[in-house]
Amino acid sequence: MEEKLAFRASMTRLEEIVSLLEKNDIELEEAIALFEEGLKLVNSCNTQLQGFESRVNELIQTYQKGNGDE
Repeated sequence: MEEKLAFRASMTRLEEIVSLLEKNDIELEEAIALFEEGLKLVNSCNTQLQGFESRVNELIQTYQKGNGDE
């Protein structure tokens, strides 16, 4: 997972990982690798969400400033 996945793709992969881990029919080594991948995806999604939130706040502020000028 070298490249940063889009948010939706990351969430889809997280769902796949959870599904695989819930089955309990994989080797421990694979489960640990999947768990590690999942943690990285969670961190990536969290960072992206924070960025989205910042962007929305910027847009709202810009809109409110522009709206007051009219």
